[in-house]
Amino acid sequence: MKTSSNQKDQYWNPVVETLPPRKMRELQLKKFKRILEWAYERSKFHRKLYQEAGLEPGDIKSYEDVAKVPKVEKAMMRDIQRKDPFPYGDALCVPLEEVTEFRQTSGTTGTPVYQPDTWQDWEWWAEAWAYLLYAQGYRKTDKVFLPFGYNIFVAFWAGHYAAEKIGCEVIPGGVLDTEARILKIQELKANAMMATPTYVLGMADTAKKKLGIDPARDLTIRKITCAGEPGASIPSTKQRMEEVWGAKVYDHVGATEIGAWGFECTAQPGGLHINEALFLAQLEDIETGEIIEAPGRKGKIVITALDRIAQPCIRFDSKDVAEWSKDPCPCGRTFRIIQGGVVGRADDITKIKGVLIAPSAIEEVVHSIKGLSNEFEVIVTKKGDLDNITLKIEFLPEEEKNQEAILIQLKDQLRLKTNLGYNIEVHPYNSLPRYEVKAKRFKDLRKHA
Repeated sequence: MKTSSNQKDQYWNPVVETLPPRKMRELQLKKFKRILEWAYERSKFHRKLYQEAGLEPGDIKSYEDVAKVPKVEKAMMRDIQRKDPFPYGDALCVPLEEVTEFRQTSGTTGTPVYQPDTWQDWEWWAEAWAYLLYAQGYRKTDKVFLPFGYNIFVAFWAGHYAAEKIGCEVIPGGVLDTEARILKIQELKANAMMATPTYVLGMADTAKKKLGIDPARDLTIRKITCAGEPGASIPSTKQRMEEVWGAKVYDHVGATEIGAWGFECTAQPGGLHINEALFLAQLEDIETGEIIEAPGRKGKIVITALDRIAQPCIRFDSKDVAEWSKDPCPCGRTFRIIQGGVVGRADDITKIKGVLIAPSAIEEVVHSIKGLSNEFEVIVTKKGDLDNITLKIEFLPEEEKNQEAILIQLKDQLRLKTNLGYNIEVHPYNSLPRYEVKAKRFKDLRKHA
């Protein structure tokens, strides 16, 4: 397939990013069969899983057959790790000496899962990120600031290497505190940044309140890539970030065990492309397990990293909830789109007073109300047979005189958008918890009652 010079500048890999769907299915099936056979032959964990299901790699002959392969869940990985070959256990598919990278999950939903990668895997991580950064307009002329603590969590590690791979100048924020990071951005005139939505908003608040710096006016950041939370796909949260920084904000989704599998492009079609060149994603009905191919129904993403070899990720139940978009993207990529990005996790979507709700729906309302701070907290409790939902909020200091009108607007929008009534608690400004990485604003205490 011939590509124009314009295409070469628009896409990181113009051939696969514009591949016709039928050709993409053929490529994905070929890669899936290869990684399935690799895991079957080299991983005690995968071989046992497939043998117990009565399945061999040769049984997968069509794209539809992929759904026959048993899923893997995070809890299964926890059970097989912390033993020889230590600490990765039975899923490791390469000799221990070939592992060059260690990362682990944050442990927010239980014991952390360890993730080994070979150098080939790490190059793959950077390639996945290169697709997404290039789609968001990153080029050699960019100066990228990374305000995160380089740690055992994967966070933006691969984003760092991908930015270098593209040719950007990368400035690691490392152990600098928030104020020092802001001043370094100002000093070096960085024009791009990667962070969680919570920290993006927190940095802006610190810049204004402690340094007297207006990020939109006094700093040069003009594009921001977010990860770790759904905020950058929540319109009101995205708008808050874009207004306070004077920058375009782009979303991305990934996981330690999977990789960087989804991204928003500069066309911003209201959803995220799945990087189908490197991942095979299926949408599965949460209740029945049926594979969903058509738009209009939400399901959870079950995903395979097609080229990761040390600890393969095959049919991994991400718990991320999404739905397919019905429209192609104006950018010209043929990678499918999940409408509105990841709307929540199957673990987090819960029934309160008989209503199914995702925490992201509450965030969309709170961040759409001018006069409220960026921080809030939701507490769900149960008294007898009755659910109670409390929303803790803060007013911005300059909005004290408008509190009554803001509260009326908030209650109306919550009822309209979530179909629930809330106990609203007003807390002094700056008294609710602040988070530098992933926020933990939704607490369902009924599970512990």
